[in-house]
Amino acid sequence: MVTSIASDPATTIDSLSHTADELTIRWADEQTSHLSALWLRDHCQMPASRNPNNGQRLLNITDIPLTLSIATATRVGNDRLTVVFEPGGYASTYDTCWIRGNCYTLNNAYDDRSAKHKRLWKKNDLASDLPTVAYPQFAHDLDDETRALRYVAEYGFCVLTDVPCNSRQVLNIIAHFGHPRITNYGDIFEVKTVVDPNNLAYSNLGLGCHTDNPYRNPIPTVQLLHCLSNSTHGGDSILVDGFRAATVLREESPTHFQLLVGNWVSFRFSDDTADLRSRGPMIEVDDLSNIIAVRFNNRSISSIQLPHERMAAYYEAYRHFAEILEREDLKVTFKLEPGHLLLFDNTRVLHARTAFSSDGKRHLQGAYADLDSLYSRLLVLERSKVGV
Repeated sequence: MVTSIASDPATTIDSLSHTADELTIRWADEQTSHLSALWLRDHCQMPASRNPNNGQRLLNITDIPLTLSIATATRVGNDRLTVVFEPGGYASTYDTCWIRGNCYTLNNAYDDRSAKHKRLWKKNDLASDLPTVAYPQFAHDLDDETRALRYVAEYGFCVLTDVPCNSRQVLNIIAHFGHPRITNYGDIFEVKTVVDPNNLAYSNLGLGCHTDNPYRNPIPTVQLLHCLSNSTHGGDSILVDGFRAATVLREESPTHFQLLVGNWVSFRFSDDTADLRSRGPMIEVDDLSNIIAVRFNNRSISSIQLPHERMAAYYEAYRHFAEILEREDLKVTFKLEPGHLLLFDNTRVLHARTAFSSDGKRHLQGAYADLDSLYSRLLVLERSKVGV
């Protein structure tokens, strides 16, 4: 964010000019903003157009005249400018810091979710240094809470250590940044071996890399796994950065990447009490083709139904991506010990586990939450540090 000081060349106006349709600002740092009359009027910051308490618009786009034009544009002191619009002579005054920070010709759209703004990683990047925060510090120090949530935003996950091994403790973690996402499994779920499980996660079998619940709409975007006991042989946790894997696929075969982006497939979970179905692409991108989500779960993928002429090529792409996800150089492997809690982005990080012995005990409690509240909490914490 640009600091609002009059001497800053980035927020100091060198010259102003305008036509009826557009305002042109030449800044002291030699950058130029071109702002349309409609955009300026729509983004008016005056109390007549925006509620001064919450910043929400009072103006509807249909309230702006079709014949809107800029009549005058004038500097006010060193840090403001006033634009008068016709018809009607409405005057709007803008802070130059706000104009520069929001100028669409000089700034990209806000983006805190796509792969473009993440630290993509592979095994060697994190093998000896996982993003880790001790729970007592997380719970009582806002700087450490910020650090843990920032790890999730940047790396897609964080391991909390020294978490009390109490049942339902996972919900206390969620309470720091949001609310549990209640599903057919309840507000928490138990990951331990049971007879005739309705989900293979509740067996002692190894599980391949996957994201959870792609059969839901919307998908739970945050997952937590809290280790209460783990005395078995095996049962190691495996993480893969899905954004890194999708980037590798795009580099190795743009055609395969586009096939997984451009074709939706169905996912399904069904048992005696639930029948959940959803469709989506295995790799999702935004309007700028930046990777924003991965859906991959071979246990839950339903019947793949695509046009006949596309099926063979799709399976080639699907296999290619699956092979990348199983490459050892992308996998981070570690053992969750009692008191460890894994907090991760379920739209990015794929998780897996090795098979484990039937002797001993392995018990995790899990829960789901939402990235929206996690990012919101992180932004509020970071905003409070800079006094914004």
